[in-house]
Amino acid sequence: MCPAASEVNKFASSVNTTNMASTKKIEEALAHIREAEKSLKTSLLKWKPDYDLAADEYNAAATCYKTARQFAQCRECLLKAVENYKLNRSFFSAGKCLEQAALISKELGDMDSVFKFCERTACMYQEHIIPDTAELSLEKGAKMIEGQLPEKALHMYEHAVDIVMTEDRPRQAAEYQSRVSRLNVKLQKYDAATDAIRREICYHQAGENNPAIGRLTVALVLVQLARGDSVAAEKAFREWGTYCEQEEVHTLEMLIQAFDEEDGDMAVKALNSPFIKHMDIEFSKLARSLPVPKCSQETKKPGVTDTYPPYTSSTGTDVESITKGVGSTSISQGDEDLDLC
Repeated sequence: MCPAASEVNKFASSVNTTNMASTKKIEEALAHIREAEKSLKTSLLKWKPDYDLAADEYNAAATCYKTARQFAQCRECLLKAVENYKLNRSFFSAGKCLEQAALISKELGDMDSVFKFCERTACMYQEHIIPDTAELSLEKGAKMIEGQLPEKALHMYEHAVDIVMTEDRPRQAAEYQSRVSRLNVKLQKYDAATDAIRREICYHQAGENNPAIGRLTVALVLVQLARGDSVAAEKAFREWGTYCEQEEVHTLEMLIQAFDEEDGDMAVKALNSPFIKHMDIEFSKLARSLPVPKCSQETKKPGVTDTYPPYTSSTGTDVESITKGVGSTSISQGDEDLDLC
């Protein structure tokens, strides 16, 4: 027999073996389903359905279908197991089956169902006082759909923040809130991003994570500039600038001055700062896409210098002195009155 024919025979043999194994697993699944249906029947001597046994049998059938790569049938059996576990008040087991259904939905390319099942799982865990598992199920689901359904992933991260804060864990809340902030920036929802970053700063304050506040101050200034509101950007810097490192302070001063004076050269120089380039990817992209003023050094107004007023502190007096005289200029999204802490 020639080598080519031998390879063909080996391949055919492996395919046949796989098909036989798959067929065997499907037969096992059908046997489990029959047992599940039998356990749900009642008779003169059996007055109550055995929901726990039925759920276990449907779960076993789902495992067999998964091995045979029959994902649609697998998900159907998992959902039947969920309903029977709920009838038996085994809510943790029901939640685990829903998580498996979400993973199978990902295999099927059904991202809407991933969102739906993870939200149901989280609500079930939260209702039955398992908050840690609830937040983790939301995080896993959000990561699965973030690329295809960012709006729904955003909702899941916000839900995770709510769950964590009921347990008074600001550090964990800040981690989820950072994902909310980044997704809002990615979706160019800059008003929502402003509020999200402010909330994140509040959570870091509660967790006494001051270095993170400095980095978020830079992010907040960039978002305000993306909104076209240089006054709000300056206000954010004055409010939170005491948490920034010296390099961050110098760069933000230069950036705010550049936008205030419409100095494109200075703006480009500030945005090319190494720490801005190495920020989280969404904020780094935002910095690159900012509408830099087109006015060059040669066209600046007479008497304008590159010296920015020295930065002092982030007190309420500073903020008031900056905003005084703005007149009828509008500050976006109620920045002046917003108190998220």
